[in-house]
Amino acid sequence: MSDQTRSGGWTPERSAAGKRNPWLVAVVVSIATFMVVLDTAIANVSLRYIAGSLAASVDESTWVVTTYLIANAVVLPASGWLSNVVGRKRFYMLCVATFTISSLLCGLAPSLGALIFFRILQGLGGGGMPTSEQAILADTFPPEKRGQAFALYGIAVIVAPTVGPTLGGWITDNFSWHWIFFINVPVGLLSLFLVHWFVDEPEVLERERQERLAGGLRVDWVGFLLIAMTLGCLEVVLDRGQIDDWFKSGTIIVFSLMAAISFLLFMPWEFMQKEPIVEVRLLFQRQFGMSFFVMLMIGAILFGSNQIMPQLLQTSFPYTAMLSGLAMMPGGIAMLIMMPVAGQITGHFQPKYLITMGLAGITLSMWYSTSLTPDASFDYFAWVRIYQVIALPFLFIPINTVAYDGLPANKTNQGSALMNVARNLGGSIGISVANVVLTQRSQLHQARLVENTIPSSPVFQSTLSKTTQYFIAQGASPADAKGQAIGFIAHLVQSQATILAYIDVFQLCAVAAAIMIPIVLIMVRRVQIGRVSGAAH
Repeated sequence: MSDQTRSGGWTPERSAAGKRNPWLVAVVVSIATFMVVLDTAIANVSLRYIAGSLAASVDESTWVVTTYLIANAVVLPASGWLSNVVGRKRFYMLCVATFTISSLLCGLAPSLGALIFFRILQGLGGGGMPTSEQAILADTFPPEKRGQAFALYGIAVIVAPTVGPTLGGWITDNFSWHWIFFINVPVGLLSLFLVHWFVDEPEVLERERQERLAGGLRVDWVGFLLIAMTLGCLEVVLDRGQIDDWFKSGTIIVFSLMAAISFLLFMPWEFMQKEPIVEVRLLFQRQFGMSFFVMLMIGAILFGSNQIMPQLLQTSFPYTAMLSGLAMMPGGIAMLIMMPVAGQITGHFQPKYLITMGLAGITLSMWYSTSLTPDASFDYFAWVRIYQVIALPFLFIPINTVAYDGLPANKTNQGSALMNVARNLGGSIGISVANVVLTQRSQLHQARLVENTIPSSPVFQSTLSKTTQYFIAQGASPADAKGQAIGFIAHLVQSQATILAYIDVFQLCAVAAAIMIPIVLIMVRRVQIGRVSGAAH
């Protein structure tokens, strides 16, 4: 048996470290990732400030996020192919440069239209980076060390959304929204410098690129346009659906049909191509296909919870953007501690059991989150967030380990692109579903609670009487006091209905994670122990 076979397709010739320490490469490629993920989270917090500064409505300002996600979705599936054609290091540096320059332009944007255009450029640059980064890690580290490498990389991917709201709130409160983009410039320049000096382009990759181009560059334009239409239109539907009242909107119907038709044409077309823009055949390999599906679900739970927790704190509780970020920060610290632990453990246990353990942790933590009450304290939210995220490292790292298990060395770029599509698409789905559940269940709970606020209800009459007396004691006339009391009760009903809706979202996350457990145990195959841990070799 060859060394390449024993090492799961890995060969040192493909390493981007050259003669340097590979951990230096892992740190270098994680810098830009942290910048990109952090920027996405920060932008969400600052939308109201952007809208006010550029004389736009809050609804119009959401396109600042939507267009970025669309551009990200369009370039991401093709990034594996682009990396192979342009050259991995060259393509990565091009993406970092594009993101950095467009960040500067976003900060200088004089109007909402200009900001949206520059955000599209930013999304194109940011969307191409994760594929190269994960492929670099997969090729630089042998299978027995990949878990630890992805743990370091995972700190950037998972912790950044937690730090983002806090940093975004602090920047917008103390400076201006322009600085949420300006801070990317020095980080991007640092990343470019470090990548140029410390990340190599292996000769074998350059040789493969030259061989690929020797017969002339074949560009799967049809495949690219179809996948761009599929994910771009789907992103519009997911991000704007709740705002535009879903299928009561002609725009949402049109974009839904375009996404569905494009996808139905895309799949058979890619199967017929010798050099497809997206290697969809990987999805039908058992290990990789299951990894894609699990990553999709984890992305939905991770991004969905990241979205609704600050929203909960800033709407149903009197928290500022910065204070809500501080409540979430202990979760980020917990992940920072657990990532290296998960990386070490992944090298010694079967990934499928670690994924199962992680899903069980998510299930229990989300179910515990249903204990939410209207008088919940800051400490409660801090601990809830810790419980919610502490199991994520035991999901993120083993999933990537399973995904690259047995994957041919020349397919790492394409595999990495698809795994990032899964995480981002899952995140968009999770955020959309969470918002739908919040809106619909809030209306349902409010209707049920209002049924009890009728004149014949002794509880309602008692509450109304006590509240009226309170406002009279504050100096209001009896007539005004009664009106204020009715308004107070109406606000109380709405507040309770909203909290019950958040509880429903947590229940849904718990059920989704629990359903995944038997699927993972049945469908994910065991990895050869030599590929998980190299201690015995």
